Amino acid sequence: MTSSQLPDKQPDSAFSIACEQGRLPGHVAIIMDGNNRWAKGRGLSGVRGHRAGVESVRTVVRRAVERQIETLSLFAFSSENWKRPAAEVNALMELFLIALKREVKKLHERDIRLSIIGDRHGFSHAIQKQIERAEALTAGNAGMHLVVAANYGGQWDITAAARRLAQRVAAGELAPESIDEQLMASSLHTQHIPPVDLCIRTSGEQRVSNFMLWQLAYAELYFTPQLWPDFNAESFDAALVDYCRRKRRFGMTDEQIEAQGA
Repeated sequence: MTSSQLPDKQPDSAFSIACEQGRLPGHVAIIMDGNNRWAKGRGLSGVRGHRAGVESVRTVVRRAVERQIETLSLFAFSSENWKRPAAEVNALMELFLIALKREVKKLHERDIRLSIIGDRHGFSHAIQKQIERAEALTAGNAGMHLVVAANYGGQWDITAAARRLAQRVAAGELAPESIDEQLMASSLHTQHIPPVDLCIRTSGEQRVSNFMLWQLAYAELYFTPQLWPDFNAESFDAALVDYCRRKRRFGMTDEQIEAQGA
């Protein structure tokens, strides 16, 4: 699993002290939760909460680039979110389209590659076209890979992969016994995305909510009570510090891990 080394120049802070001898996560995934509760607590509409959440996205993307994170994945809209009130869903779709139009040029200028994962057929033609334009514009960028999950569900992804493999077996193109973890991973819609090293969830909820189930198999989980609009650069650093202080074993003993680092 790939990781990014700590940038050479860092301030004398808890972040640099904790992470200078460790390795930063190569892939950070965030379940951005709490926009509605943030707005409700201030007597505002849910849409205002989602707009405030966009500001947190900008902040975290900037900090992730500064920390040289290779891949940042954001859970923007799950396949279950269609169950929300129609007015809220419509407002979210409008906000998604506006964000795609306004933010992609800035991402491109920062050499960030953008990918949208999920079932695009659920979106309007206008959103689908904007997604295609955004991905085409940033496809050649060599900086951080920003992945936005929209109309996405981990079970949907795994089920679709299993269906494709079953069709190949039925057509005589594939033997059932040749299906292994590597083949399954390469059949997912997220095949171009590395395993998640660190998964952050805001708002105090402690579950993964059907997000990147395959990629989260060995991820470190970090839960914070902060609502997403309150999550800032320092909050992101705190999650990285917590990650750097953990020992990742992947089924091995401490002795084996220490021998690897020797």
